[in-house]
Amino acid sequence: MHILVTGGTGLIGRVLVAQLEHHQVTVLTRSPESAQKILPSGVRFIRDLDELSDFSEVDAVINLAGEPIVDKRWSEQQKGIICSSRWGITEKIVKRILAADKPPHTFISGSAVGYYSDQGDTIVDETLKVDSTDFAHAVCANWEKIAKRAQSDNTRVCLLRTGIVLSKEGGALKKMLLPYQLGLGGPIGDGSQYFPWIHIRDMVSGILFLLNNEKKQGPFNLTAPNPATNKAFSKALASTLKRPHLLFTPKFAISLMLGEAGQLLLEGQRAVPRALEDNGFTFEFPDLPSALEDLLR
Repeated sequence: MHILVTGGTGLIGRVLVAQLEHHQVTVLTRSPESAQKILPSGVRFIRDLDELSDFSEVDAVINLAGEPIVDKRWSEQQKGIICSSRWGITEKIVKRILAADKPPHTFISGSAVGYYSDQGDTIVDETLKVDSTDFAHAVCANWEKIAKRAQSDNTRVCLLRTGIVLSKEGGALKKMLLPYQLGLGGPIGDGSQYFPWIHIRDMVSGILFLLNNEKKQGPFNLTAPNPATNKAFSKALASTLKRPHLLFTPKFAISLMLGEAGQLLLEGQRAVPRALEDNGFTFEFPDLPSALEDLLR
């Protein structure tokens, strides 16, 4: 297939593109020079979608682009960047798909478990309908709404409601390692909020599963089958690193540091991958101990 990937230099994209070596891959990137250094040879790089004259030459689009949502406080300016980096590129892709005489047969587009808002300890699958005013839900809901406009008899749309991707190469786990290695790690607040995690290899395998199963469409939770509370995750991480687990970060400290963005750490979703598993996907790392052992030992 000829596959167009956005966000190809990100945490997920780098691993995904490496797994697509038997396909013709085009990566949309602001810096082809930097992308060439980290992605396989043979990948074509473009700075603008207009460099693809016709989307009829594209078989599938995997859209992973987006400004990191929890790296900075949510000022009004930062909220605008978070939204435009997701909605803008998705809107452009959808327009090109709809304009093509022979459009891509598959459009896989990012979203996140933030779509569900805070659901406490309620088990959440893809059937849950959410009506919420919080920022994370608004970002994901509109992102999905834009992507679904590409759905037609010729194009199927899969939505990736992604959890916290565990990798030593970046993301949440890499940021957490140093304090835990120093024996300073611990839960956030009372630790009762759920932490919907997924191993990077299962994340990429899930995307490839959807790419290669032509009848699958709709939303899919890209989360491990056994979500853990923040306290359980913290304890498992300390145990894997053989470090003490005595401290905790109070809620007010998170609120002071991150403001409104702190809700992503203080709230959670007990999201399970029902749609993936019902369609026959098998997780390599369904439980937290095996995932952390693989990544850290």
